[in-house]
Amino acid sequence: MEISLLMIITVVIYLIATAIFGYIGYKQTTTSSDFLVAGRKQHPVIMALSYGATFISTSAIVGFGGAAATMGMGMLWLTFLNIFVGIFIAFVYFGKRTRKMGHSLDAHTFPELMGRRYESRFIQGASGLLIFLFMPLYAGAVMIGGAVFLQQVFGINYEVALLFFAAITAVYVVFGGMKGVMYTDAFQGAIMFIGMSLLLVFTYVKLGGVIMAHEKLTALAVLVPDAMKAGGHQGWTSMPKFASPMWMSLVTTLVMGVGLGVLAQPQLSVRFMTVKSNKELNRAVIIGGIFILMMTGVAFTAGALTNVYFVEKYKMISLDVTKATPAELKAIEEGIAPAKEEPKKSALAPVKPAVVTAAKQVPGEVAAVKPPAPKAKPDNIIPIYIAKAMPEWFTALFMITLLAAAMSTLSSQFHTMGTALSRDFYEKGLNITSKNTLLLNKVGTGIGIVFAIVVAWLLPKAIEGGSNIIAIGTSLFFGLCAAAFIPMYIGALYSKLVTKTAAIASFLIGSLTSLFWMTFFHTKESAALKICKFIFNKDTLATSPVMATLDPIVVALPVSFLVIIVVSFITKKTEEKHLEKCFEGIKGGN
Repeated sequence: MEISLLMIITVVIYLIATAIFGYIGYKQTTTSSDFLVAGRKQHPVIMALSYGATFISTSAIVGFGGAAATMGMGMLWLTFLNIFVGIFIAFVYFGKRTRKMGHSLDAHTFPELMGRRYESRFIQGASGLLIFLFMPLYAGAVMIGGAVFLQQVFGINYEVALLFFAAITAVYVVFGGMKGVMYTDAFQGAIMFIGMSLLLVFTYVKLGGVIMAHEKLTALAVLVPDAMKAGGHQGWTSMPKFASPMWMSLVTTLVMGVGLGVLAQPQLSVRFMTVKSNKELNRAVIIGGIFILMMTGVAFTAGALTNVYFVEKYKMISLDVTKATPAELKAIEEGIAPAKEEPKKSALAPVKPAVVTAAKQVPGEVAAVKPPAPKAKPDNIIPIYIAKAMPEWFTALFMITLLAAAMSTLSSQFHTMGTALSRDFYEKGLNITSKNTLLLNKVGTGIGIVFAIVVAWLLPKAIEGGSNIIAIGTSLFFGLCAAAFIPMYIGALYSKLVTKTAAIASFLIGSLTSLFWMTFFHTKESAALKICKFIFNKDTLATSPVMATLDPIVVALPVSFLVIIVVSFITKKTEEKHLEKCFEGIKGGN
């Protein structure tokens, strides 16, 4: 993509505005409560936009948009779960009780809420340590997207862009705390909403209207490459074949893994403690639902429809466009090279090993070897579509939309990692009293930022080819949090029968089961982590495609639930006096 003066000016204006909102947060942060939970008095619009902007990162827009271009409209089931579970269930059934119980127990972080509910310093400290150790994988993935963007805009190398991007975000997180994070999140969320709304309108206008665009997409089913058909693909407006590898990846990893895992995201749960009453949460539901619909719904719809645009312009499906060089695409546009008569074979087709040609080989000469086939890059589909199909001014706006998505998610990750280390693990878990808790939280946040920067620098080197980094980091952290926290979280909010021992057992076994499945069975993570390869000389121990594509959340979450139920029946119950304090003002605690 060619970077114009307009793009540079737009980025600079955006960064200045972000700095102003961060400064406002800094001026209003004077206590630990301000730094941790924004003083518990945030406006519902600020809270809803901050929650949504934190939830939606570049992975949802670019990474999952590219997945929709590959798998089709089935990705919209994730939008449904994001709204129904991530907004409605989260706000109404989790948010209200989280806010009330957090206030009753004077909890300021998600691990602290769990620790005080179960009267366990171990739960708070161990939860904080898990967040601090594994969230950098997710944060690192988001940082990579933002750094690559700045690298392209300003023409600087990756390392400098990474430090610049992290420094910008770090300043308002360290000094402004939760208030600085939420103010900038709300500003960035507004930009994201405008950018995605325009993307939807321009896409339908470009493709001839809503009905025609979807009819064209349905008609493209005949162009699904053989390799994708073998994986279960049945067209971009149809779900993949039931239980096929593509169906397993779509349903268990993307839809269930992210759609359910959102309930246990500590950087999101803490948002419920930042408002003063349940009325604010009720008002935030509609705002949050509309925001998520416009973010994920538009990204997945536009992602799938890119196939129509690219087939009409280049006679190639979206995946194959990412294999073509810019020179090849430009030649087709200018009529120098004709568009292909048929879409090229999909990048998902198995790459054949290089073939040595022996015909007429002169002794002593090196045999000719076919170069490896170019690999498809789904993460590039949305950026290429924006660059080719949209006007220059919108390209500049969309680039800011991506930057806002990355920064809004990253700022909350920085804040959560920092407080997990300083307050949850160091101060509460290790029971070390600090005279200046506000300073301690800022120091912890700074350490978390440095850790995340190191991870973001190492990830592209550790994962071969640097491919699918965002997807791997996101799914790993979401799945781990789901198995570790969801049963304990539901038990804390809804049951007086769940014991401290049961919560600890569920946390430990759920975490270990999730990590074990990621490391040795689920190919997407096991192949990237390379531990299974080192021990057993194979990418996965799975004995079937279904097992290899079965997401860890499907295995670990039921195990975690089973453990918390069984152990609760055989261990000592919590004292009634403490339970009365926990459920004060909460109806329905059993």
